[in-house]
Amino acid sequence: MSAHLALTQLVPFAAEELDKNKVTPGVLGFVVFAVMALAVWMLMKSMNRHMGKVDFEEAPDPAAQAAPAAAKPAKAAAGE
Repeated sequence: MSAHLALTQLVPFAAEELDKNKVTPGVLGFVVFAVMALAVWMLMKSMNRHMGKVDFEEAPDPAAQAAPAAAKPAKAAAGE
């Protein structure tokens, strides 16, 4: 008797005993959920640690500083 044949014969027995109103994820569902929650918690701790190491100071944009300097002589020339 092959495993496939044995499973096909046992499925109807399981269906008769199964109460569809009381189906729960069980222990396996809890373990999978707990492992995923632990993984997310560890990833967030790692992310916070890495973000704490970032030392970012924004450098001024040279194009933005050049534009007001170029506009000042034009205003001074127009005002004279």
